[in-house]
Amino acid sequence: MALLEVNDIHVYYGSIHAVKGVSFEVNEGEIVTLIGANGAGKSTVLNTISGLLHPRSGSIVFNGKDLKGVAPHKIVQRGLAQCPEGRRIFLQMTVEDNLEMGGFTQPGASVAPEMEDVYRRFPRLQERRKQVAGTLSGGEQQMLAMGRALMSKPKLLMLDEPSMGLAPILVEQIFDIIKELHAAGTTILLVEQNAQAALSVADRAYVLETGAISLSGTGKELMASDQVRKAYLGG
Repeated sequence: MALLEVNDIHVYYGSIHAVKGVSFEVNEGEIVTLIGANGAGKSTVLNTISGLLHPRSGSIVFNGKDLKGVAPHKIVQRGLAQCPEGRRIFLQMTVEDNLEMGGFTQPGASVAPEMEDVYRRFPRLQERRKQVAGTLSGGEQQMLAMGRALMSKPKLLMLDEPSMGLAPILVEQIFDIIKELHAAGTTILLVEQNAQAALSVADRAYVLETGAISLSGTGKELMASDQVRKAYLGG
């Protein structure tokens, strides 16, 4: 069953038509990835789903309910969390305070168990829980951004460029974590410039070019596609 349905959305920045009639769905338990060049509209699509931008037309349905006019924090409350591009953690606050901020839509009693769960998944964060987030390495900051998103107990986790700016060994670690989250039952919508890594974990994938979907298929199908190989996999 589709947990998220994006139906023919058109998004503008002023007079610029950034997203042109994009439609796709994410079924419960899947990893779906959007790949495409810089400026193709991938982050715009995620920001529209999470309520930070509004489509001029089209609809977004999450868990059977239309998200039109729903405030971003209410969308988080409904079970949709975004881990933004560039991490956007609170640099002056400690690791623990950042995680608490991620749980702000949850009843107080569930914050501690969720935090335990995040620390179990990311032992490095537990070691650094009293450390100011701005002093963490890039990989640790990415783990914190993902941990903070998980604090809201999302039904759907949206990850925007989780491997950006990380060394190859850390990219591998982040993708291992994505696979673990998926195995534990988290549904994931992944936007990622590292097409190779993204397609290798995806159940299904969509290619976005200049604001429109040009190709779709399973992760394996797109990995084998000549068009995708030439454009995104350096083949």
